[in-house]
Amino acid sequence: MIDKLVKYIREIYSVKESFLPLHEPRFLGNEKKYLNECIDSTFVSSVGKFVDKFEAMICEITGAKYAVATSNGTSALHIGLVLADVKQNDLVITQALTFVATVNALKYTGATPVFVDVDKDTMGLSPKSLLEFLKENTSFIDGKCIHNNTKKQIKACVPMHTFGHACRIDEIVEICNKYNIKVVEDSAESLGTTYKNKHTGTFGDMGVYSFNGNKTITCGGGGVLVTNDEALAKRAKHITTTAKVPHKWEYDHDEVGYNYRMPNINAALACAQLEQLDGFINNKRELSGLYKTFFEGQENIEFRIAPKDSDSNYWLQAVCLEDKQARDEFLDKTNAEGIMTRPIWTLMNKVKMIGEFIQGDLSNSEWLEDRIVNITSSVRI
Repeated sequence: MIDKLVKYIREIYSVKESFLPLHEPRFLGNEKKYLNECIDSTFVSSVGKFVDKFEAMICEITGAKYAVATSNGTSALHIGLVLADVKQNDLVITQALTFVATVNALKYTGATPVFVDVDKDTMGLSPKSLLEFLKENTSFIDGKCIHNNTKKQIKACVPMHTFGHACRIDEIVEICNKYNIKVVEDSAESLGTTYKNKHTGTFGDMGVYSFNGNKTITCGGGGVLVTNDEALAKRAKHITTTAKVPHKWEYDHDEVGYNYRMPNINAALACAQLEQLDGFINNKRELSGLYKTFFEGQENIEFRIAPKDSDSNYWLQAVCLEDKQARDEFLDKTNAEGIMTRPIWTLMNKVKMIGEFIQGDLSNSEWLEDRIVNITSSVRI
């Protein structure tokens, strides 16, 4: 089957022999035009018309009222947690099955991660596991969710929309609202994905997206925080620009700030990419249909389709193998043939540098870790 898959991937990408990366960017629109305009303007750093245009485009695409552009998705998530008042010794719930950036942003605040399980179908945070953990391990005291063993407050929850597939985010938000826990959606991978006809990243108090080189839309780096809360948006803009108090010439800063603003030159690239978002996503959905047809009837391997109620952007296409041995054989053979594939991430509770953490049952996460592989996912030209 693997030999047939390698041949099939080369056919649908019209690449006979050369190496096929997992996901590479496509620059098919106004990228060079906007970059030249940006350079000619001399405004290539954190001030310029393309940053404002980018934020407006994100609001239009997602339906969020406010967007604040940042240097990358990790910095956007860090700011979101700061705005959620997450501080040293607080607890933040997230999933162990995620890219390390999710937990890195959490650790920047000095908080301790609490890992709960994911659902097998969405590969994202499980509302059932979340509720079970909260019922069994916390008490609600004076409007605060307190972890019984450590006596620390759970301030925030960071669910992640894995590979662009939406988790059951409405249920998660409902649970967190009951426990007075802020929700910061890690929507880094899900720009263009809707859940029950609402864009991911707009269910919680805040959401963030990434524009890294391997994302559906890229500007080399870059991120953005979205929210419907005007006060949060204003503070996000303030602290991502070194918390400088506006004045014609004085340098006065009223709190510790961050140099997290997206440069105008990156925003120029992002604007050109966003103009092509619909086409890119349609292309990826067509690709998922091709893969779905190919894998139908194949024994011991399942192509992952969008879960119920999720209209996915299919950022990364994924298959599920029978077990870890089959996964490793698949990875070995495809990569040996010049077709880049990769496993899902190592669970964050296994990464030593994470340090202290709390965890619930992670059975689904462990099952998926042993079986999920990403296959060629670039937009086909």
